[in-house]
Amino acid sequence: MQPNIGIKPENLTGVSHLLNGILADEFLLYTKTRNAHWNVEGPDFHDKHKFFESQYGQLDEIMDEVAERIRILGHYAPATLKDFLKLTRLTEQMREKNDSQGYIRELLADHETIIIAMRECIDRFANEFKDAGTSDFITGLMEEHEKMAWMLRSHLR
Repeated sequence: MQPNIGIKPENLTGVSHLLNGILADEFLLYTKTRNAHWNVEGPDFHDKHKFFESQYGQLDEIMDEVAERIRILGHYAPATLKDFLKLTRLTEQMREKNDSQGYIRELLADHETIIIAMRECIDRFANEFKDAGTSDFITGLMEEHEKMAWMLRSHLR
């Protein structure tokens, strides 16, 4: 049953399509952050192990919120690895070394990619699709990513 929330069905579809890409990005970033947590090595192992754990915990919550937003809008969230890899803007990367600085640079670049994509969607959600709720929702998520990126960036100074 389609929601009757004052947004045209075709706009709900457009919003959900964009959210599917965001969810895929979040899933890939979550997985890469888990990888960093599991595989980081070096003299700063314990500190970075805990740091990456806190970041993947935040990403887990974000993923759930995005998937629930898609459901709120009457659509189904993608939930297969095949779908996520097809929809994401990010890439899986193989690391030669498992040092914290390399992981941090990689994760920071991914957060910045997501921030830029979200920033581009905010006005589309509000103006093109007439969905101020999702526009506001994505603004909040973008701010969370900005803070997470700042935390990563601070480790590189």
